[in-house]
Amino acid sequence: MNYKYIATSILIFLLGQIVVWIQVNGPMIWPWAKNYKFLLMLLGVPITWAFMEATQYAVQGFGGQFWPGRFLSFVAGIFVFTVMTYLFRSEAITLKTAVSLCLAFSLILVQLFWKS
Repeated sequence: MNYKYIATSILIFLLGQIVVWIQVNGPMIWPWAKNYKFLLMLLGVPITWAFMEATQYAVQGFGGQFWPGRFLSFVAGIFVFTVMTYLFRSEAITLKTAVSLCLAFSLILVQLFWKS
């Protein structure tokens, strides 16, 4: 395992997920985003590039395995959605959501620390 590559992939996944959150949810929150939906759609190209790069780093970091990177992407998306929705929509984290978040993070812990 190469933790430098794994950390790099996590950072890129997080940045990509932040942009996706703005792209998808922004038009329902901010008037400027509603007025510029086409420009938000164009963000699909750099978002795709970011996810491709993050996936490559994850696969390298996990010694050629694809599944751990998929879990990193999933958990990054859950984490970003939770934080951004709380910050911009003031939606509280319920007990059910908190348990779901813990389960999502446990996926990463399994991938990082379970030696097969």
